[in-house]
Amino acid sequence: MTALITREELQKAIANGDVTVVDALGGEYHAKQHLPGAVPLVLADVDAQAPTLLPDRDAAIVTYCSNPGCPNSGQVADRLTALGYTNVRKYREGIEDWTEAGLPVESA
Repeated sequence: MTALITREELQKAIANGDVTVVDALGGEYHAKQHLPGAVPLVLADVDAQAPTLLPDRDAAIVTYCSNPGCPNSGQVADRLTALGYTNVRKYREGIEDWTEAGLPVESA
């Protein structure tokens, strides 16, 4: 099971540039809004795109999707771990929690 990260921990990691954030919603959802600096990566594309998007398998990576009911972030995190990524965590509460807290988002 993927370790979790809190909103506060993630906010600090993003501010410090200590993490790569992965938007597991991708597509139009990512274009509409995403966490600062997040890269889109959906489960179907992990095997093909992870080596390019995430070249350092030991770097801190956090996946997220919309909310705790969304399975995408866990699926992407599990696949990254299976591919040998060693420091993957999941922001279970997702972008809904982030925006409800009034934190900034970006759009494409």
